[in-house]
This record gives sequence, C-alpha cells and structure tokens, in this order.
Amino acid sequence: MPVAPKPTIGELEAGYSGCCKALRLLIREGRTIEAIQRTVAWERLTLLHKCLPTRYKAPDYLYALLKREAAQAA
Repeated sequence: MPVAPKPTIGELEAGYSGCCKALRLLIREGRTIEAIQRTVAWERLTLLHKCLPTRYKAPDYLYALLKREAAQAA
C-alpha cells in the first residue's frame, strides 16, 4: 500500500482548526487518550507543535484544555 506524502507546513496550518474540531468531537464521544493519539488529527497537531512550538501548543495541552471545556459544559 503506498504511503501518502507528509503535508507541508502550510497545509498543516490550514487544517489546524479542523484538527482541533476533530479533537473536540473525539473528546465529546468519550474516546480514550490512547485512541485519540492514534488519529490523523493528533499526528498533525504533533507535527505543527514540533515545527512551530511557539505558535502551536502541544496536543497533550490542547487535549487537557478541551477535556476541561467538555466537563464544564456537561
């Protein structure tokens, strides 16, 4: 099976809000952190943080924020 090429920084930045939305939906569904860490959204958020750490927070940090937000909304 062919492997898809890695996205560019521009593509990652363009998809940032979509990845955050996906992360928020996965948290609302009650997925475990282990399951979430196996998603494309998590991988892309990790790549963004590694490439531009001053602009983008770590996915673990985003997970904690969104998890707290979901708990407050419930």
